[in-house]
Amino acid sequence: MTKRMVEVQIGAVASIPPGEGRNFLVGRERIAIFRTRGGELFAVQAECPHRGGPLADGLVGGHTLICPLHAWKFDLTTGKALMGDCGLKTYPARVDAEGQIVVGVEEPVN
Repeated sequence: MTKRMVEVQIGAVASIPPGEGRNFLVGRERIAIFRTRGGELFAVQAECPHRGGPLADGLVGGHTLICPLHAWKFDLTTGKALMGDCGLKTYPARVDAEGQIVVGVEEPVN
């Protein structure tokens, strides 16, 4: 089965305070969206690969995310683990002209 990337509008960027994250259900995937204090937007899988910690509740500093359960660190830009051995799935995310968050997800094509 092949897949294609589709963009999905998921909500207002204003719903995420700077320096915080929120969970969204996009299609069948739970995604954590982060808005940095510098105004950048990042999207990663919602659960920590280590023990399933809720990443949207983690601490964000610059481009680094710290899991709230076990303090594993991840680079939000790449998903790479800065501590630990398993990285995060990342998704393209942007803010459109109307201030809405748009995330790219893969969709099966028959």
